[in-house]
Amino acid sequence: MTPSLEQLRRCHFAVDLGAARTRVYVKGAGLVVDQPSAAAVNTRTGALIAVGEFAERMTGRTPHYIRVVRPVSGGTVVDIEMAQRMLRHLIGDKIRRQLRRKPFLRAAACTPHDADPLAQRAAIETLVGLGARRVELVDTLIAAAVGCGLPVERPEATMIMVCGAAATQVAVLSLGSIVTAERIPVGGEAVDHAIVQHLRHEHELMLPSQSVRPLQLALSGNGLTPQGPTSTEIHGRDVATGLARTVQVDTAAVRDAIETPLTAVLDGIGRVLRVCPPDLVADLVDRGIMMVGGSALLPGFDQMLREATGMPVHIAERPDICAAQGLGAMLEGRIAPLTLDPIAT
Repeated sequence: MTPSLEQLRRCHFAVDLGAARTRVYVKGAGLVVDQPSAAAVNTRTGALIAVGEFAERMTGRTPHYIRVVRPVSGGTVVDIEMAQRMLRHLIGDKIRRQLRRKPFLRAAACTPHDADPLAQRAAIETLVGLGARRVELVDTLIAAAVGCGLPVERPEATMIMVCGAAATQVAVLSLGSIVTAERIPVGGEAVDHAIVQHLRHEHELMLPSQSVRPLQLALSGNGLTPQGPTSTEIHGRDVATGLARTVQVDTAAVRDAIETPLTAVLDGIGRVLRVCPPDLVADLVDRGIMMVGGSALLPGFDQMLREATGMPVHIAERPDICAAQGLGAMLEGRIAPLTLDPIAT
């Protein structure tokens, strides 16, 4: 059940638990946490060693008794206890003390579109463990649309695409609700995996875990188009010898490898438009698609969508934090609800 704006205004803080990053918005203080959803644990003692950026940098560089875990997978909490411990350390003692002073602490959280009851329950339990007495769940699509400034409360259609690490969500919104939506299990991680597999098969090179994003950035602003750079230098480990090796990678072949998962996203957009009412599709010809999420910054992705759909494609000003900003706007009461009063007869 979608909470009302009045219920959200009573919340004191909001959490956007993403597969890649965790963001916390505190009412009156703004966005206080924007860190990777990672935690480093000592498997011998069970002690938490690091969270956030420091834990992310430790990935693949730790001794055998230190394990870097991700308590959130695909936008769903898979380890409630570890997610609670990670959030406590990310929020910090000072803000937690401020929140504890609230007599009836309320929280809001983003959940992926069509999240099953088990996933919703996991998100609620995570925030209840932080002291929340009541938790309101908001669809990520609605929160992201509000955060990037789309007029979701009007009777005109707006189309949003949330490009996450584990999945891509596409929806058409009107009158503050989702008319039709599709969740595609392809995100930034699938693009990373496609690049890793391409380098392994074609160049017999294994990449360090932190090297895939720099490779995407090396594709420059026209990364998915022929106008991009012709080649880029990549460092990694030789599969056969285990020695360090540097190869010159043809970016045209990388573009071909990336297009396979991105084609699934294009198919999902087509399915959404096919089941959408014709009047709303007509609105989208002028308004186009708004891209949000961290993977929306993949170089050339927006141009690829323009060519495939024939519609305008826009990237939000801060696409990575739109969902958290949308939750914050609802908490602060900056969204005016559209009231549809019944007609007296």
